[in-house]
Amino acid sequence: MSEGKTRIGIMGGTFDPIHVGHLMLAEQAYDKFNMDKVLIMPAGNPPHKDNEVSALIKHRVSMVRLAIEGNKHFELSLIEVERSGYTYTYETLENLTKENSNIEYYFIIGADSLLELHKWKEPEKICRDCTILVATRYNLKSKELNKKIDEITKKYNAKIYLLDTPNIDLSSTYIRTAVSAGKSIKYYVTSDVERYIYKNNLYKHY
Repeated sequence: MSEGKTRIGIMGGTFDPIHVGHLMLAEQAYDKFNMDKVLIMPAGNPPHKDNEVSALIKHRVSMVRLAIEGNKHFELSLIEVERSGYTYTYETLENLTKENSNIEYYFIIGADSLLELHKWKEPEKICRDCTILVATRYNLKSKELNKKIDEITKKYNAKIYLLDTPNIDLSSTYIRTAVSAGKSIKYYVTSDVERYIYKNNLYKHY
C-alpha cells in the first residue's frame, strides 16, 4: 500500500438488483483498508453476462443511486454504463490509472471471481493497475483459493489481500426469483430499492 496516495475502492457488478450484501462488502473494504471512497460501478454490457441481465441499465443505475444515498464515502460511477459495446475491467482500470496517477485503486471481488480471473480479458493488466481485495467469509481460505492466490501473485505480479466479510448467503438471482414468486425481499435490499422494484414492476416475470 502506497503512502500518501488517495485510496479508492471499486466495486463493479450488474447490480440486478444491488442488495445489502454488496453494501456491506463495500463498507468493510472502505473501513479495513482506510479508503477515501468506494466507487459503486454498474456494468454496462459485460461480455460474461450475455442474456443474463434482467433489468434495464436505467433501472440498475437508479437502484444503485437509491441504495447508496446518504453514504458520503460511496459514489456512483457511470464509467462502464456510458461506454458503448462490451465493457472490460482492464480497460476501465487502465483509463482510470492513466488519468489519476495519484490514486491507488482497490478492486473488490468475490473469491469465485478470483478463481475465474484467468478467463477475464487481459488479467495481467488488471493486476498491474490495482490491488485486488478478495471477499471471503470469516476469512475462510480453501486450499483451492490459496493455490489460486499464489498462482496469480506469481504469474501477474499481483497484489492480493483477503477481505473478511459477514457470512450472508445472498445473491441478486435469489432476489429476482423471490420477487417473481411473490415472496418478501424486505431487508435483503434497502427499503428505497424495494419500493423501486415494486413500483417499476421489475422481476415479475423472471
